[in-house]
Amino acid sequence: MSQSVVDVCNSALSMVGAASIMSLTDNSREARVCNLQYDSNRRDELRKHFWNFAIKRVALAPDAATPAFDFAYQFTLPSDCLRIILPNDANLDWVLEGRKILTNSITSPFSSNVVNGQPGAVYTPPGGIGTTYTAAPPAPQMNLRYVSDVTDCTQWDPSFYNVMSVAIAIDICESLTQSNQKKQMLMQQYKDAIIEARIADAFENLPADAPDDSWWLVRY
Repeated sequence: MSQSVVDVCNSALSMVGAASIMSLTDNSREARVCNLQYDSNRRDELRKHFWNFAIKRVALAPDAATPAFDFAYQFTLPSDCLRIILPNDANLDWVLEGRKILTNSITSPFSSNVVNGQPGAVYTPPGGIGTTYTAAPPAPQMNLRYVSDVTDCTQWDPSFYNVMSVAIAIDICESLTQSNQKKQMLMQQYKDAIIEARIADAFENLPADAPDDSWWLVRY
């Protein structure tokens, strides 16, 4: 399947019965409405689900600056992070404020807890479990999994490609057709597409439940 930005938009245009485009910069109404809707729809649809193709993992180093109060560390989210995936094996104490994670709990490169990065704490270094450092401990870090903003359409799952096409079609429908009936039909088509895509995506991984983290409970 050909998967480019123009292909996604042309699929959406076909759904509403509009003319196709050669580029998002074409001097046409179709190109202008697609250019207006494409980026926001991509980010929105990616954020709605833990799509396997969009998941990344990274070890974040703490910022040089620290929070003004309550927390010992802050971490800047990756620029392409759309949604954090909470870990399954830890009850973390953190909050998300803007593009920063604030926390008192972080992890060393050897996967042992570090408390405020104090020398003399017990870690799991290459020398063996329980080795005590007398010098400065290893640099702390936060291990993070997240849904990324996948701008390369060729990396999308085919079912997500279909979801994106229908989502854009819904948003450009009124501007190009002034047909509320057609928009309602597309909305039903979207519901079917997103269900099928999520089911297909879920079958590729074992089920995993996120913990009742304090940050999660506050938001939900």
